[in-house]
Amino acid sequence: MIALLQRVKHAKVEVAGQVVGAIGPGLLMLVCAEPTDTEAQADKLINKVLGLRIFSDAAGKMNLSVQDVQGGLLIVSQFTLAADTSSGKRPSFTGAAGPDLGRQLYDYCLAQARRLHPEVACGEFGADMQLSLLNDGPVTIPLRIN
Repeated sequence: MIALLQRVKHAKVEVAGQVVGAIGPGLLMLVCAEPTDTEAQADKLINKVLGLRIFSDAAGKMNLSVQDVQGGLLIVSQFTLAADTSSGKRPSFTGAAGPDLGRQLYDYCLAQARRLHPEVACGEFGADMQLSLLNDGPVTIPLRIN
């Protein structure tokens, strides 16, 4: 699985002009399933994200997790994270899981995150979404779980 994390002051996702998910301070997590991904990899990803120490402690060091700071987690499906740009000028997305597996693993990630963390919001799988965010730091971290 591929994820891109952004530490944010706030973030929201809209579909057709309506806010479907929003958080205050926390993490925006863009996530993409790949064709061979499993629920075990989704579990590893969620555990990694929730425990990743990328928030500042009292001394200003990145030493706290989103759980430690009781931040929000906004999870948005993003198949374009699997883009292959090695040939030509049009990206290929064959590295992304198909819609059925992609939705299954996205829904699974959401369920696991909600089981483990009190504030989880989400986008809408497969929708044309607009994201608004204020990146904090900026801190942007790519993750790949094999």
